[in-house]
Amino acid sequence: MTELSNIAATVADLLKQRGDTIAVSESSCGGLLSAALVAISGASAYYRGGSIIYTRDAQEGLLRVPDEAMEGQRASTEYYAELNARTLREILGTTWALSETGASGPTGNRYGDDAGHACIAVSGPVERSITIETGESDREGNMWAFAEAAFALLEECLNEAG
Repeated sequence: MTELSNIAATVADLLKQRGDTIAVSESSCGGLLSAALVAISGASAYYRGGSIIYTRDAQEGLLRVPDEAMEGQRASTEYYAELNARTLREILGTTWALSETGASGPTGNRYGDDAGHACIAVSGPVERSITIETGESDREGNMWAFAEAAFALLEECLNEAG
């Protein structure tokens, strides 16, 4: 976890310097994002909470996302990541939210995405989403790659927000 904690430390420092807060919604990362942020001393200054939204049931039950918001949509998309980030940010009243959804492997997901597919979104003063494809079937390796990409996107958005 040290490597990921080092990456998370950069965004944690930016959040603390600005007095900003963050919430996390993750799926294929399985808690890595939250764990990396909480592993840093002083996390209570910026980290408000997180959830592992692994299924539509969790999205509906924990985030209270109504069926209408998902009409014609599916998980493992930028839309889904953006929706979860915006919803969690609103629920917890944070400055920022980070969301990840994907297929870590070793097989793809039921929506037809190959292993190594993830969508990541940041909601806050700057909003952005990306899709990454590692091309790998290594479940744990993909989880780490998704987490690194998520923190890189968050850092980019924090820097852009100034």
